[in-house]
Amino acid sequence: MPDFDFSEQPDKQAIPLLKNKIYSAPSIFTVENMLREARRQKNLPDGPVPAVCLLDPDGDLVDYLQTTGRARSHPTWACYHTNMVVFTHEEVEFGIVGRVVGAPFAVLVAEELFASGCQLLISLTSAGQILPEGNPPYVVLIERALRDEGTSYHYLPPAPYSYLNTEWKEAITAAWDVPTLPLRVGASWSTDAPFRETLEAIEAAKKEGILAVEMEAAALYAFGTAKNKSIICYAHVTNQMALSEGDFEKGQDMGSQTGLAILSQTVRALLGAKFR
Repeated sequence: MPDFDFSEQPDKQAIPLLKNKIYSAPSIFTVENMLREARRQKNLPDGPVPAVCLLDPDGDLVDYLQTTGRARSHPTWACYHTNMVVFTHEEVEFGIVGRVVGAPFAVLVAEELFASGCQLLISLTSAGQILPEGNPPYVVLIERALRDEGTSYHYLPPAPYSYLNTEWKEAITAAWDVPTLPLRVGASWSTDAPFRETLEAIEAAKKEGILAVEMEAAALYAFGTAKNKSIICYAHVTNQMALSEGDFEKGQDMGSQTGLAILSQTVRALLGAKFR
């Protein structure tokens, strides 16, 4: 198989992913209509999800909340592909959807969440270490995400990165209680193919100053920018790509206590702000 020189600029019209993209054009297939049919088929009433929702790709926080009896099923969540549980933490009600892995799935669920009443979406994904910021596990607020996936290109024109809203970044970092939970801020690399993280790709990411590799942030930020939705992505850096045994340790309760601390600090920083 020949190598590809990413410094070259191929004809965009030769790349199917970049063809026929009219970013101002509405979609014929709408999330509202799909949810309408799901409610009809599942005999569900129409009802809102909590204003603050969380994507939990690994599902560890969902499992912890259910095991400890803190979660209950959401009665009107009409997604065909997922279940939602609801829990209260520090007097704030959250909806959480687990095991939403990868850019296409994450944005599909994000579209459904915002169409169902979500006002702020937080994504907490486990991630691999690129530039070391200490020994894993630790938390990175993703301020920009390299668009090495496909979904973001359906929402925004081609560009290297998609970005976190600057005002939200400043609000979070200004209010964050670092002694309670250290926070790094930096770039991630969103990939659709985790088992194609080659040495060459990793070295290129390091030269870009990228801290972690994950699978959802670039697409979620692109969707948020295109549709003016409030989305904040964190990377819980838990591994060094299993290059040695004993990797992927997340901390107490499989990282659930860290996840709850992230929710506390994020909502404390943004509560009362205009989410959209």
